[in-house]
Amino acid sequence: MSNPNWVEPKIHALVERYRLPAAAGGQLRALLRLLTEDSAAPTAVHDPARAIDDHFADSLVALDLDPVRSASTIADLGAGAGLPGLPLAIALPGTNVSLVESSARKCEFLERAVFECRLHNTDVVNARAEAWPEGLGRFDLVTARALAPLDVVVEYAAPLLRLGGALVAWRGQREPDAEAAAARAAAEIGLEPASIRTVRPYPEARHRHLHLMFKVMQTPAGYPRRPGIATKRPLGAQRRPSDR
Repeated sequence: MSNPNWVEPKIHALVERYRLPAAAGGQLRALLRLLTEDSAAPTAVHDPARAIDDHFADSLVALDLDPVRSASTIADLGAGAGLPGLPLAIALPGTNVSLVESSARKCEFLERAVFECRLHNTDVVNARAEAWPEGLGRFDLVTARALAPLDVVVEYAAPLLRLGGALVAWRGQREPDAEAAAARAAAEIGLEPASIRTVRPYPEARHRHLHLMFKVMQTPAGYPRRPGIATKRPLGAQRRPSDR
C-alpha cells in the first residue's frame, strides 16, 4: 500500500498541472474514495496513490489536446469505472458528459459516483454504443479507454459524432497493424486519423498514446451495425479480392 501522505500532493499536482476548477480537488478525492473503498467499484486498482496515477492522471492527460478542452458534449464509451469520463467531467464543468456503459451493475456504481462527486454535467447511459439511437450525431468528442481493438472503437464512435467532432482513444504501445486496420475502418466510416500523441501522464508511465481522429464525412447509411457485428466483422480487417 502507498503512503497516504502522498495522496494529497498528487491530487494538488493534478489540479495545478491542468488548471482545474476550484471544486475539482474535492471531487477527485470523493471519486478516489469510491474507487479504492467501494467493493463494487469495477477496478482492480485499490491503492490510492496508484489510482491517482493510473486512473486520474491517465484520464486527465487528454486535456493537453485542444478538441478535449473545447468540447461541449462528450460521450465516454465503455465507461466502466468512469474513466476517463468522470475525471474529464470534473475538469470540464461546462461540458455535458455521457457515460455509456452496457453493464447495469457498472451503471449503478457510476450513478453513485456522479452523486458523490456532485456532478451536474454528467448522465449515465445504460446501453451499447451501437444500440443508442438518442446519441447519434450529438457529440463533439467521443472517448474510449481500454474498450476494444482500435478499428472497432472507430466504428463505435463515428455514428455518435457530429461532423467535425473528434475521437480520442487511449492506447498503450504502438501497434502498426492495429493502426493500419483503424485507418482502413476510419476511411470507410467517415473519420480521418489526425495524430498519435505520445503522453506521459505521470513520471513512471511508459508506452502511452492518445489517438486523435476527426469526423470529416457523414456516417454512411447502414451504421451503426447491429450490436456485436463490429467485433465479429471489423471494418479494418484485410479483405481478399473475392470478399469485395
